[in-house]
Amino acid sequence: MAVVAAGSVSAGPEAGFLPLLSLGPAFAGLAGGLRRTAATGAVALLLCLALGVHEDLLGAPQGYTAIASLAVVTTASLVATTRRQRREAEFDSVRSIAEVAQRVLLRPVPRRAAHLRIAVSYTSAVAAARIGGDLYEVVTSPGGVRVIVGDVQGKGLEAVETAAVVLGAFREAAHDEPDLTAVSARLERALNRHLSGEEFVTAVLAEVNDDQTMTLLNYGHPDPLILRADGTHLFVSTPDPAPPLGLAALGPQGPTPFRVPLAPGDQMLLYTDGVTEARDRAKRFYPLGDRAFLLKDPDPDAALEALRRDLESHVHGPLHDDAAMLLLRYRDLE
Repeated sequence: MAVVAAGSVSAGPEAGFLPLLSLGPAFAGLAGGLRRTAATGAVALLLCLALGVHEDLLGAPQGYTAIASLAVVTTASLVATTRRQRREAEFDSVRSIAEVAQRVLLRPVPRRAAHLRIAVSYTSAVAAARIGGDLYEVVTSPGGVRVIVGDVQGKGLEAVETAAVVLGAFREAAHDEPDLTAVSARLERALNRHLSGEEFVTAVLAEVNDDQTMTLLNYGHPDPLILRADGTHLFVSTPDPAPPLGLAALGPQGPTPFRVPLAPGDQMLLYTDGVTEARDRAKRFYPLGDRAFLLKDPDPDAALEALRRDLESHVHGPLHDDAAMLLLRYRDLE
């Protein structure tokens, strides 16, 4: 408005700059509140009157046109601001509900459980909603520490609902069942009651044993990454691939449990495909194996945070898919 006023004084009344003062309240309504928009409109009106007196336009059609333009634009901006603030309040309410749902669905995992130190990272592709279809849980049960990391097919509220079914069944079965195979059977039955059609959930189930090993079941999920204490790493491929949970009819026998040795200082990273399928601008996938060295930080939370930042740097922006990572660091009991 100051630029318009200066230009009007310099160019004279013939330039017809006065109606441009309505740009002030128009832009104020884009980001400001009602008071700011109204105050900007009032300032614009005072400037218009002052310039009208200075240029002798108050009784001329140009002056009436400028004042009418200011009044219409200011009124429209106030209406738009009211609607925008109402939508923002509704969005804040929905986001708060989503945050509560996320805390209920994905509860904080224990930082220490038996031989494990644990860190977790979850990034939703719908950053504003902060909720998605990836899932994880760590349960300390009579049979030992049991872990699940999974990925629900699809997006949105249906995926969140399916994730809730899986987590609820896992939390209950992990305490009741004698082994991982029985736990996975409970998950399959729960999903069969919930899913319809060809929906499914990929997942890795793990159980910590007393003999420095970890038992794994893989249901169509990305292979876990193991980082040894000496710095070497490998991806653990299941010798007996199985279809995802919810598609038991395609592989009625299910996966065969297999054991992986773990020594103090070794780490296992369980993750979803939002990590390995993240692409950079050249459409290259994230090289998780080449970035395994980022997990060497003595603090597992800091190590996982470094990996998450590197993942976001790889894609040069927000992720296009949910990405969950659960880091299990094996240690001697103190």
